[in-house]
Amino acid sequence: MELYEGRPAHTEGREEKEIKVYDLLDSLDIPYYRTDHEAAFTIEACLDVDKILGLEICKNLFLCNRQKTAYYLLVMPGRKALKTKELSKQIPTSRLSFASGEDMEEYLNVTPGSATIMALMYDTENRVQLLVDEEVLKDEEFGCHPCVNTSSMKLRTEDAFGRFLEAVHHDYITVRLSGDRVGE
Repeated sequence: MELYEGRPAHTEGREEKEIKVYDLLDSLDIPYYRTDHEAAFTIEACLDVDKILGLEICKNLFLCNRQKTAYYLLVMPGRKALKTKELSKQIPTSRLSFASGEDMEEYLNVTPGSATIMALMYDTENRVQLLVDEEVLKDEEFGCHPCVNTSSMKLRTEDAFGRFLEAVHHDYITVRLSGDRVGE
């Protein structure tokens, strides 16, 4: 794995949705670094990617309420454990669960393992509410996938949660999740 500045020189073999992420970031003059790797479906699979990027890639979870009338994309530190009851108290819903892969594809145009704030560019009807753990916003840099889980990227947190979200007409709700970490 190598770290590259900006978009790939060649786009053959890359999915259109990945290229659209680079197109949008470039049009917004948002600098980013990226690396290509084997498909990463879990945070554990991203550990080597973290070393290349020099940061901890965040966990992106696609959630919904019981009635499937409200959808959420939760961004949280990769090593934190999610307690849905704790999160439910901070947003106006109860009974949160993981949304289906079919819903993820319908609302965000990504498959399981590829959830990312970059996919909000496909949520033109604003059906998905972004939730961000306050700890993520404290980091200078932010790591995520460009709508595919065979590449990862890093950019400035203020660009990701500022200029990018403004461009795709989304905002976020800051949440505070406990410091319990997986494996501790």
